[in-house]
Amino acid sequence: MKEININDFKINPFEKIGKEWMLVTSENSEKVNTMTASWGGFGVLWNKNVAFIVLRPQRYTKEFVDSSNEFSLSFFDEQYKSTLGYLGKVSGRNEDKIANSNLKITHINNVPTFEEASLVIICKNLYKQELKPDCFIVPSLDEKNYPNKDYHTLYFAEITGIFSNR
Repeated sequence: MKEININDFKINPFEKIGKEWMLVTSENSEKVNTMTASWGGFGVLWNKNVAFIVLRPQRYTKEFVDSSNEFSLSFFDEQYKSTLGYLGKVSGRNEDKIANSNLKITHINNVPTFEEASLVIICKNLYKQELKPDCFIVPSLDEKNYPNKDYHTLYFAEITGIFSNR
């Protein structure tokens, strides 16, 4: 993987995140876990280049992101879409889903990602906040997205590196 200067980083986040999906990957002292995500984004906050993601409380990967404070966002070519679907449906609590996916773990700057990724963004947590029902300005968003009241935690993370195999 070759590092990309953030000033040269050009993607369509609506396409890349919302339609192609990404893996959020982190590591604790024992193992690596990952999950597929299609919600998140990029921007500038507190004079830093940031990514934001949201994780539901029941997601196993949330424990890893909380304990390590670093994670990667990994993007893949179309041929991996079914693998991303699998990684989004199965919990790493119940099986070794990474081994079953046939993806190979690698590390960039000591943060786990995958050899097969075409684009990797390395992130360091800056802030997290649980979403709260009384903060919805449009109540139907709460009703539609949180029927079980399992509100996401929002993370803002500094982008510390961007890498591409292209």
